[in-house]
Amino acid sequence: MSATSRNLTRRLALVATAATASLVLAACGGGSDSGSAGSGNGSASSSSSNAAAAHNAQDVSFAQGMIPHHQQAVQMAGLAADRASSAQVKDLAARIEKAQDPEINTMTDWLKFWGKDVPSSDSSMGSMGSMGSMPGMSQSDGSSMPGMMSSSHLTELKTMSGKEFDTMFLTMMVEHHKGAVEMASEEKGKGEYGPATSMADGIIATQNAEISEMNKMLGKG
Repeated sequence: MSATSRNLTRRLALVATAATASLVLAACGGGSDSGSAGSGNGSASSSSSNAAAAHNAQDVSFAQGMIPHHQQAVQMAGLAADRASSAQVKDLAARIEKAQDPEINTMTDWLKFWGKDVPSSDSSMGSMGSMGSMPGMSQSDGSSMPGMMSSSHLTELKTMSGKEFDTMFLTMMVEHHKGAVEMASEEKGKGEYGPATSMADGIIATQNAEISEMNKMLGKG
């Protein structure tokens, strides 16, 4: 065999060896990627399970109580656009709706994820009479959630307009906010689910500030 033929043979052998090595590396790389993807899916499933487990009865009670509480506040705030005479009252009502509507949706999602009952929108219509069917709530003691207005109070508010509405709305909403702060404080102290205790922090800060604002409008601040 000539020197040229021997050199050509060696070059072909080197090329074949390199190609084989590339295929082996690619196969190894593909196996590694598949393993990573599998690990990622396992971590996601684990995270979901942990999120579902990382809550307690207080978190469930907070969401099931605060949903109708917020719904009633949004219902009251919705009356202000057509009935209030004060631009300040209208602005406050709009802010209440904007803040609490998304929180209702968030808490609804929590309860669904946890496999717990979600209160119906009718639960916001008054005190214990409409709340008795909710899990964890009893009619026997005749009590109601803190700050919740009775259906008769809501009916009375709907009949008002102008300055009379402004005064009644602010007076009722101050008490309603105080109730929400009380419920949120309990969640902050006893809850386990991080997003719920964080929401409770936000409710306490926002609604305490709005209580001060409303008291000033009422001439009490």
